[in-house]
Amino acid sequence: MLTKLKKKVQALLTAEAKAAHRLGLTPNRVSIIGLALAFFSAAAYAITQTRPVWLLLAVILLLASGFCDALDGVIARIYQQQSVFGGFLDSLLDRYADAAVYAGVIIGGLCEPLWGLAALAGSLLVSYSRARAEAAGIKMESVGFAERAERMIILAVASVASFWWFPALNIGIALLAVLANLTVLQRGLHVYTSLKKGNNAGSGNA
Repeated sequence: MLTKLKKKVQALLTAEAKAAHRLGLTPNRVSIIGLALAFFSAAAYAITQTRPVWLLLAVILLLASGFCDALDGVIARIYQQQSVFGGFLDSLLDRYADAAVYAGVIIGGLCEPLWGLAALAGSLLVSYSRARAEAAGIKMESVGFAERAERMIILAVASVASFWWFPALNIGIALLAVLANLTVLQRGLHVYTSLKKGNNAGSGNA
């Protein structure tokens, strides 16, 4: 849903992309930096129970990781550094980043483990369903309630709210679990409808 907004944000990051390029940063390097920031965010979430102030740091690092996720695409577009491997690497690192952050929240005792695992599984399956569908030639961009940008914003807002009201993060994770898995269902129905119409065809086991 926010994919179109992300593209508008990317259009505003030209100056930042040029500055990063002057520093010698390539899209892949920015993607790796984003992953590192996500791991640091996960670590901050994991120790929040003993140091509540780390929760705000976790949010800042999470958003910084998201910024890198937008910036790498801008650099690639401006300097003609787009590649199939770069897209593959970016998607792969995003999955590790998502898994790390949810793991940090769960380890930190900031949500019910079952909700955390459901949110983690849903997050990974949202991405897998898109990759599997697009491999069959079915466009999936903007299909579903909770793409990565929406999930990141919900987690950030819930995290900030929990600084004053602790249960907020657990509620946010539960919401993410529901929305992510609904998105998987939406995408499954979209694929089914597209194939039934005969516009695309695909087969094989996942």
